[in-house]
Amino acid sequence: MITNNPYGVKAKKSYTGYKSYQYLEEGADYKDFGLAKEVARVEPYIYPVSAEQEEKVQQILEDEYIVSLHEHTFVTPENIDSIFEFRRQGRDWTGYEGLSISGLDIVFENYMDGTAFITSNAGWKWNDVLHDLGMRYSDFAHQDMVIRAERIEDLYRAKKEGKIAFVTSLESATQIENEIDRVDVLYGFGVRVMGIAYSEANALGSGLREKNDSGLTVFGHKVVERMNKLGMTIDVSHCGDQTARDVIQASEKPIFITHVGARGLWDISRLKPDDVLKSCAEKGGVIGIEAAPHTTLTQKHKEHSIESVMEHFEYVVELCGIDHVAFGLDTLFGDHVGLHHAFAGALSIKSSHAGPEFEEVEYVEGLENPSEAYHNVVRWLVKHDYSQEAIRKVMGRNVLRVLEETWMK
Repeated sequence: MITNNPYGVKAKKSYTGYKSYQYLEEGADYKDFGLAKEVARVEPYIYPVSAEQEEKVQQILEDEYIVSLHEHTFVTPENIDSIFEFRRQGRDWTGYEGLSISGLDIVFENYMDGTAFITSNAGWKWNDVLHDLGMRYSDFAHQDMVIRAERIEDLYRAKKEGKIAFVTSLESATQIENEIDRVDVLYGFGVRVMGIAYSEANALGSGLREKNDSGLTVFGHKVVERMNKLGMTIDVSHCGDQTARDVIQASEKPIFITHVGARGLWDISRLKPDDVLKSCAEKGGVIGIEAAPHTTLTQKHKEHSIESVMEHFEYVVELCGIDHVAFGLDTLFGDHVGLHHAFAGALSIKSSHAGPEFEEVEYVEGLENPSEAYHNVVRWLVKHDYSQEAIRKVMGRNVLRVLEETWMK
């Protein structure tokens, strides 16, 4: 258990010190890869606020629902060069220690299904995705801090019990191929949020790397309709622009853009143009601002940090309104920049980040991992005089509203 929190917030979750797969024998049941530190891997950063402001920050973290629309809470190997072998063994470790001091109450956990390379180097294979989910669920079943959230009441119960609710999310529907009933199967496996496409086009529509985006296919329309009926919320973060527009129009319910920024501030395909952001908001949806390395940069802040991320936040608030913005910072435990370098080809990261020149950083200062990120966002909001009602909305209530409208009651 953590007794000294270097990020300035007391551990408040019911964490007993559990480590992933501690019920198995290292070396006999699985290979030891040597994992990165979950806490203080790099110099901890506490966004500077006054003592009075810090007291308000602590009260907000205590009283309000703190929600991440998009995270990967696994722990990378310390030696990032071993990541492909690590992924092929089909077993990920969850950063329970780091999560216990994150301040998060609800996490939209996206696992690592796009890099489930058990049977293929291309990812997104049906059997591999189910393996990935089942392996993580097996680990969850041996601890009691993280709970799987499949209904609205699970989200509210978690905070009351000092736990963290995980919403199972997938960044793409590629793995369903042309089998629409697989959407139902995934729902049965607990998936409650799913993207339409990742980088490459699939049977539903185009991903953001495609040069020719022909929009949502006939099959894609059927999947959107099925997701609406099931109570599975739709995400278009990695969709091409036209596919995203089509999904927003086709869906009878609000959707998420769970982790994104504004192309109006930084001209790369990974970010969304103003019209897509506005359309999402006009249909009642919510946009999560992300902080994966070298995404939400700006001309004013070409070195990625909390300041550039929050410039995107304020831009989207001005464009779409405070009721339609949240945070899906897209962090993890380990060397995120090194991970991007390793996966540059497999995940089309290089092509989706192509654009203006920028200063590469080793990590995003202030938002390096889930342990420090959300504390610092709240500190930034308090320091910049956002009202408690506004903070309540963007830190959780906006997301909960969409779930109330899209999930089964």
